[in-house]
Amino acid sequence: MDKKLPPSAFTSLGLTASLLRAITEKGYTSPTPIQLKAIPVVLAGKDIMAAAQTGTGKTAAFTLPLLQRLGGGAKVKGNHIRALILTPTRELAVQVGASVADYGAHLSLKSGVVYGGVKINPQMMKLRGGIDVLVATPGRLLDLYGRNAVQFAQVETLILDEADRMLDLGFSIDIDKILALLPKKRQNLLFSATFSDDIRKLTSKFLKNPVQIEASPRNSAAQNVKQYIYEVDKGKKSKLFSHLLRNRGWGQVLVFVRTKNGADRLIGELQRDKISAVAIHGDKSQNQRTRALEDFKAYKVQVLVATDIAARGLDIHELPQVVNFDLPKVAEDYIHRIGRTGRANAQGEGISMVSADEVPLLSGIETLLRKLLPREIETGFVPRHAVPLTKLLPAKVKKPKKKKQKPQGLQMTGEQKCGGKPPRRGDKVGVAENRPQTPKKCGNQHRKRGTAVTRKRSAPKSNRGDRNN
Repeated sequence: MDKKLPPSAFTSLGLTASLLRAITEKGYTSPTPIQLKAIPVVLAGKDIMAAAQTGTGKTAAFTLPLLQRLGGGAKVKGNHIRALILTPTRELAVQVGASVADYGAHLSLKSGVVYGGVKINPQMMKLRGGIDVLVATPGRLLDLYGRNAVQFAQVETLILDEADRMLDLGFSIDIDKILALLPKKRQNLLFSATFSDDIRKLTSKFLKNPVQIEASPRNSAAQNVKQYIYEVDKGKKSKLFSHLLRNRGWGQVLVFVRTKNGADRLIGELQRDKISAVAIHGDKSQNQRTRALEDFKAYKVQVLVATDIAARGLDIHELPQVVNFDLPKVAEDYIHRIGRTGRANAQGEGISMVSADEVPLLSGIETLLRKLLPREIETGFVPRHAVPLTKLLPAKVKKPKKKKQKPQGLQMTGEQKCGGKPPRRGDKVGVAENRPQTPKKCGNQHRKRGTAVTRKRSAPKSNRGDRNN
């Protein structure tokens, strides 16, 4: 946020004195474009589908109006919540939870954060008294619901942060389970840096006349991040990285790799090269991940190696470089990765190391960005396997699916669908006149009158559990 403008810039948005005080204490004086557009709409109680680049203040864009709307509401009951913020990762949950606590410092609202990878009992104890704003990962939330630790009858607002990831295949089942448990009458807010066309269609199922807000062009990277690539053989990437780290005057660097094994392997190579480095990925415990991130923020280590689990929500001030050691398989993840630098209008660099086998991934990223990335070759690291030149591919135009037409012919009667004999050639449609009719039991059709059908009810189970949430 720009700190040069007078504090009155936030006053025009209609926020209360308590929230303005908290904003001033955080050192912010001027709202960002996404905040200017989103805050009035959220205060009006409308559904939102908002796209903004990472680092542009979208967390405050939903947190500030949410807290104001909750401030004058009914008192929360035990084990109940009034607002639910879902995030795809533990790290993002912690960050959003901290923002809610900071902005609500002068309000009589209770907030909390729940996620997997840690003991569940302390989280259950905190929920007993009720929580106004709960930040959660889907897996742990469903676990808590299954233990009757949280109830949703008082939920007024649902927020999906990093919504494209939340509704991706890995989370969509859990999201569907949670949506089925929430009151139908509620406000829905979706915020993310990217929205694919498929995601937009999916969100239409539960958003009610949403206001679409785009503070930046769709699927675009921040303009203040310099992006370029190094052509290099796959086996020389770690040596090139160490070389650049020492000879280009790089300070702290966030490095993204594609797999957990790749992260551990790179850490070993860097440590053998006398470079301080730590890793965060799904196989690390929550305590290990928290400690690694704290050490990196405290400048105790120079390199933080991460899988895409950390691409969403990491807020590291003055991070000058982000390096894609491996290109992501999903082009949109590239935007989230390099969005860790250049935050709050600072300058940053997004550097990618590309080998010949990654050209299809590079082409997908450049097509998404609608521009070719500049290339460099470092002296002493000329690739033996040349990286082919790329070109922008045309945007995919999806053709509507043709509806399958049912074949014309004999129709099945209700009895035949339940297992009866199909009609013979020459029979009249739906009636086999001269054939013996054998009644077939179908479902509960022939259940004796007076007999009760008992069905067991069980709490929905998490699709992903605590392992990644």
